[in-house]
Amino acid sequence: MTPGGTAALDTITAERLVPLAQALVRAPGANPPGQEAATAAVLADLAQQLHLEVEQHEVAPGRPNVRVTLPGQNGPGLLFLGHTDVVPPGELADWSDDPYAGGVVDGRLVGRGSADMKGGLAAVLLALAMVRESGIVPSGPVLLDALCDEEQNGLGIRDLVAGPRPDLLGCVVAEPTDLTTVVAARGASYLHVEVRGVAAHAGRPEDGRNAIGGAAQVVADLERWHEELRGDVHPLVGPATLNVGVIAGGTSGSAVPDLCRVEVDRRLLPGEPVEAVLETLRGRLERLDLGSRGLTWTLSSPMDMPGFETPPEHRFVTRVDGAMSAAGRGAAPLAGWTAACDGGFVADAWGIPVVVQGPGSVSDQAHRPDESVAVEELVVAARGYARTVLELMQPTGLV
Repeated sequence: MTPGGTAALDTITAERLVPLAQALVRAPGANPPGQEAATAAVLADLAQQLHLEVEQHEVAPGRPNVRVTLPGQNGPGLLFLGHTDVVPPGELADWSDDPYAGGVVDGRLVGRGSADMKGGLAAVLLALAMVRESGIVPSGPVLLDALCDEEQNGLGIRDLVAGPRPDLLGCVVAEPTDLTTVVAARGASYLHVEVRGVAAHAGRPEDGRNAIGGAAQVVADLERWHEELRGDVHPLVGPATLNVGVIAGGTSGSAVPDLCRVEVDRRLLPGEPVEAVLETLRGRLERLDLGSRGLTWTLSSPMDMPGFETPPEHRFVTRVDGAMSAAGRGAAPLAGWTAACDGGFVADAWGIPVVVQGPGSVSDQAHRPDESVAVEELVVAARGYARTVLELMQPTGLV
């Protein structure tokens, strides 16, 4: 690494990084209902203060994607990917402080989104700024795409990959992985089954057709399917899974319900198409023969997110992982991720290598009260991202 590169890493400190992360945590971004605009505005303002290029593009009213660019030469670029929305804080009584206070307690930044994933956004932002301040010009542009609606329906990523495909070496998704390099992740699909029957007075239930009874058959079969999926285990991400998260039907205990809705989360293995999942579920529903009970059903998938898998030996993987190791993380095995992320869309649509690598823990901190991330881990992440740019982008000149 050049002396200028070493100097860039040395300027990445907690004193510079924590205020950026705090500013992002303090901006509301709960989704639902979709309040990312405030976070996007703060991110754009911080990037401009750091003399990086910024564009905002509204995907839906009040819901922008943000692109931050560190300009480079004419070679292929590098994409860092993140999202500006966070899950709602839930019951405030479960938090030790205001979920959006962004305080530092015992060396940890605390607040909704600190781990998932405003800490990661701040780390990328400072990494790009410090490379720029060093005067080193990367061989191609370095992009940070911070997208809306990752936590719900993927409006932001769908809009991004529907646009022009940039010339890219690869993509680093800055989601929380404890700084390990994830080379395979499951996808996700939301499956909705509606069972319809005939309403009647509960005093004469035989006059009706009970939709909840039919839905109970559906749920029982979904549980059987989940157990069957255990037989196909991916070496990094494990088996596909199925979880019944919502069942809703009926209006009164004294009435036969004519409608019941079942909402299911079906995790996908890398490369598993949602169309095949829907076809399988249709077949299972048909075999239940709900029609013999006078019931009908419909099946829909309002959201699906593909998984991905990048060969562990790929040069992009080894360089990105090596950069984070050298930045202070140390050696760590490549990993798989049971969660899903926007990186699957990038791998599927653009055919480029994708890894997930970021500060914080998706398992131990994300989506729960008193969410937090270690400040030291944020600093290592920023240094690792900067080192990735300096080593992978082959900088050849000084401004």
